[in-house]
Amino acid sequence: MKRLLFLLAFVQIAIISSAQLTLEKCHQMAHDNYPLIRRYKLVEQSRDFTLSNATTGYLPQIKLGANSIYISDVVDLPANLKSGAFDMGHNMYGVNVQVNQTIYDGGYISSNKRIARAQSEVQNKQLDVNMYDINERIDQIYFGVLIIDEQIKQNMLLQKDLGISSKTIASMIKGGMANQTDADVIKVEEIKAQQQESSLRVSRRTYLSMLATFIGSQIDEKTELERPELVSVSAENHRPELDFYSSQNSLLNAKRKALDVALMPKFSAFAVGLYSHQMTSLVNNAIFGAGITMSWSIGSLYTRKNDIRKLDIEHQQIENDRNTFLFNIQLQNQQYNGNIENLKQQISQDDDIITLRDNIRSKSEKKVQNGTETVNEMLRDINAVSEARQTKANHEIQLLNEVYRLKNLLKN
Repeated sequence: MKRLLFLLAFVQIAIISSAQLTLEKCHQMAHDNYPLIRRYKLVEQSRDFTLSNATTGYLPQIKLGANSIYISDVVDLPANLKSGAFDMGHNMYGVNVQVNQTIYDGGYISSNKRIARAQSEVQNKQLDVNMYDINERIDQIYFGVLIIDEQIKQNMLLQKDLGISSKTIASMIKGGMANQTDADVIKVEEIKAQQQESSLRVSRRTYLSMLATFIGSQIDEKTELERPELVSVSAENHRPELDFYSSQNSLLNAKRKALDVALMPKFSAFAVGLYSHQMTSLVNNAIFGAGITMSWSIGSLYTRKNDIRKLDIEHQQIENDRNTFLFNIQLQNQQYNGNIENLKQQISQDDDIITLRDNIRSKSEKKVQNGTETVNEMLRDINAVSEARQTKANHEIQLLNEVYRLKNLLKN
């Protein structure tokens, strides 16, 4: 069995390591792995215990008592009344049982249960807010890896171009049209490109290690991150903070109703049984009584007005927090939309820049072959093409990042 479990775990890790990860899958795995997710179950259990305790208020309340009393001086009766019926001892002891059954509590128990449910809902919504912040952290790492992947891709293209130029210079050296210095200049650029590639791959491993920690699964260097599609984002706001504010208002409403419940009378039935040592034959040693009691406390009237005002102030504070949140969201929304529009304009011009740079590089290579331009000038044009390609690739990833930041901002 242990070998089978180990094999299954190994296969799962292997699948995750070699498969292509998506942004949505990383979000889900990070939520499932984050330690805070366990708080949901704890909040649910706490709510159930509180509701169960509140429900016991409908059950009969039983009180048991026992007493033993020593009386130093008993009643001193005249001689003509003294008889066996009036003889009293110095010791009295007995037991009693009292049973109280709530008939009408004015809604007290129901009110407590409503407050317990509302408090649990507030805690859950607060957890939703805390858990949602994980999405932005995952996005930062995920798009960081995508940018590095594009940089590695462009670096490999640069090394390819440099390799072609190196072969061209080698042919020119054989033909006497170039010297070893020209070859060394290109070799230096190739080594610099290789150094940059090594640095990028180290950064990629670091980002993947952070991502693996978040999602709780091993990720190797062969793991590819799927490039998200460019999606349209709705203007509707579905952030969990809005539900959190609503749940807070619901809790205050439940507390407001509890103030009304405090003014209601309460009715209950009772039964009392008493058994004691028979001190005199005139009193039975077993007594039973039953009846109905009513209690009505008006003490809450004294603080009711202030209690209502305090709840109103809390409502205003929640509404202020909500308006502040929406205001900040609106500012971020405008910022992200502005960034998206700017990046789209830049990308539309990047292709033209790449085409022009590529034409310049081609002419530069021909000039070097004709001896009318130096190798350094040709390398400058080759690097310019690589830089233009890298700029476009960065703009595309940045555009995706801004779109998904906007999507995350509004929870679309």
